[in-house]
Amino acid sequence: MSKIAMMTPLVEMDGDEMTRILWRMIKEELILPFVDLKTEYYDLGLEKRNETDDKITVESAEAAKKYKVAVKCATITPNAARMEEYKLKEMWKSPNGTIRAILDGTVFRAPIIVKGIEPNVRTWKKPITIARHAYGDVYRASEMKVSKPGKAELVFTDENGNETRELIHEFTGPGILQGMHNTEKSIRSFAKSCFTYALDTKQDLWFASKDTISKKYDHTFKDIMQEIFEAEYEERFKAAGITYFYTLIDDAVARVMKSEGGYIWACKNYDGDVMSDMVSSAFGSLAMMTSVLVSPEGCYEYEAAHGTVQRHYYKHLAGEETSTNSVATIFAWTGALRKRGELDHLPELMAFADRLEAATLATIEEGKMTKDLALITTLPEVTVLNSRDFIKAIREKL
Repeated sequence: MSKIAMMTPLVEMDGDEMTRILWRMIKEELILPFVDLKTEYYDLGLEKRNETDDKITVESAEAAKKYKVAVKCATITPNAARMEEYKLKEMWKSPNGTIRAILDGTVFRAPIIVKGIEPNVRTWKKPITIARHAYGDVYRASEMKVSKPGKAELVFTDENGNETRELIHEFTGPGILQGMHNTEKSIRSFAKSCFTYALDTKQDLWFASKDTISKKYDHTFKDIMQEIFEAEYEERFKAAGITYFYTLIDDAVARVMKSEGGYIWACKNYDGDVMSDMVSSAFGSLAMMTSVLVSPEGCYEYEAAHGTVQRHYYKHLAGEETSTNSVATIFAWTGALRKRGELDHLPELMAFADRLEAATLATIEEGKMTKDLALITTLPEVTVLNSRDFIKAIREKL
C-alpha cells in the first residue's frame, strides 16, 4: 500500500512520562503505516530541556511559527519535587507557557463527544469550546507577603520617569499582595484569534469577564473585544449566521448550565484554566478533550489537554500493565495532520485524519475502551483494554 504523501513537515514536540510512551505507540501503530510522515522533531522531555537550558522549547516554538502547524505531547512543568527527582539546574518554566508567549496564541479546548460517555449536565448535546487567553494575569503575577502595618501602592513609572500611583490598601497587620498585568497587544491578538476561530468553525462566540467589579482591567478586555468585533468582524459574522455577545462571568456560568452547547466561550487566562477543566470533567474526562493553540498569524499547535500521567508511567517502568487513555493525544495528531493537509491542499491527508478519528470513536462505541472510560460509560457491556491493546484495536478498526 502506498503511503499518503506530505509536502511540508509538522513540528513534532515530544514530551514526558506515560504520554511519551503513548506518543511512540500512536506513531508506530496509527500513523507511520499509512502516512509518509514528515516532521521537524524537538524533544521537550524534561531531561533535554534541562540539558539545553530550555533553549529547545524556544526553538520548537520558533519552528512552529515557520511551519505553521505543530503537534505537542504532554510535558512536565517542574515543581520542587521534580527539581530533586530530575536533578534540574533550575525550575524551568511551563513549556506550554513559553510556546504560548512566543506564538502570542489563544488556546481552544473542546470535549470529544462519543456515544456511551454522556455529559453530567443533561441539557448538553453539543461540544462547548473554551477559548482561553493564554497570557498574563495571575500566571505572570508578582507576589509579596507583608509582616507589619504599612501602605501598599500600585506604582507605574513611565519612560520619562513620571510616576502614577494608586493606593491598594493600608495594612494594620500582616497580609499578602499580588500585582498582575496584561498588554493591549496580547488582548487584541486574543480577540482576533477568537473571532477568526468562530468564523472557521461556524460557532457563536461568547466572551465573559467581571467588568462590573474590575472597572479598568476587565473592562479593557470587554472594550477591545467590542471595538475589534464592530470594526472587522460584525458583517462577516452576520454573513456566516453566527453571533457574538458579552456577558458577566457569573451570568455565563448560569447560561452554560442551561444550554445545549455548540458555541465558543472565551475567557481570560485564569477563568479559561478553571472552566476548561469544569467543562471537560462534566463531559466525561480530560483525556477526552482536544486542545489547539491558535495565533493571530495562523499558526496552530495541537496537544492533549491533560498531563503526563505520572502514576501510570511509574507502573509502566515497574513492568506493570496500564490502561491509559490515548484519545486526546490521538486527536492532537489528527488535528495537526488535518490542518497540514488543509494548508497544503492535500485532501488525502485530511481524509486520513477524519478516518482515524472515526475509527477511535467507533472502537469506544463498540465497547472497547480504557479503564477510565469503562468506569463512566453507559454502555451495557465493555471490554477494558490496556494502553497498547486499545491502540491496536483502533488500528484494526482503521
